[in-house]
Amino acid sequence: MLIDGKDSDQIAADDRGLLYGDGLFETLAVHSGEPQLWTQHMARLARGCVRLGIEPPSVDLLQAEARALCAGSARAVLKIIVTRGSGGRGYRPPAPALPRRILSLHPWPDHPAHWPQQGVNVRLCDTPLGANPRLAGLKHLNRLEQVLARAEWDDPDIAEGLMLDAAGGLVEGTMSNLFLVQGGRLRTPALEQCGVAGVMRGHVLALAEQGGIACEVTALGLADLRSADELFVCNSVIGIWPVRRVQGMEFMPGSVTRRLQQAIGDAVDA
Repeated sequence: MLIDGKDSDQIAADDRGLLYGDGLFETLAVHSGEPQLWTQHMARLARGCVRLGIEPPSVDLLQAEARALCAGSARAVLKIIVTRGSGGRGYRPPAPALPRRILSLHPWPDHPAHWPQQGVNVRLCDTPLGANPRLAGLKHLNRLEQVLARAEWDDPDIAEGLMLDAAGGLVEGTMSNLFLVQGGRLRTPALEQCGVAGVMRGHVLALAEQGGIACEVTALGLADLRSADELFVCNSVIGIWPVRRVQGMEFMPGSVTRRLQQAIGDAVDA
């Protein structure tokens, strides 16, 4: 683990990321020592820093630290955290703020190898996502809604939980973004009120457009889920997992899902 470039696993007790969730994070897949989708992750991190008013770290500095940390790792997960830094008691941000960067390397998760091909079982979560357009799309450090939602089940056969907003609209998974296919058209929930605009979500949309697959970012509900031909979840570590079952609703991995899985695999191989 590197904290502000130094090998350490200790952080100041007055760091605002710890006190208030005042910061952002990125989670990257690492293949053969190289963080994947680096440009996209850095672009999202920069956008998030602008929206929160945090001075973004140097991308060159982050890249040098990331490569040093990831060197020799065949397959791993890199987490990058940027906080506003240390500050006294109270919500008012310190001036000037000295942002802190934290990089940590983690083992590749041991998800069942058959999930990407055979698909996964997911559930609908009871914990709703609250609306806040000022934070919508950001991968900020306030993740209590996801923590509570993930605590709802302890069944290893359930890979993910889908989260709704307070009005019952589909938003995302606890750790993933959601896509469904209807009549050959790829659809994903709009994230104007809540949710995380995942890097893999953006990558999937770009690959679909390149492949001539019609795409739509729009409000979706349970009725859309029930009428979907295909369903999948995605993030930067898992890639794409087809969904086979959602609490009684059955799906089959289809041609659109397989095409996008292949496109993502080709991009990684390249």
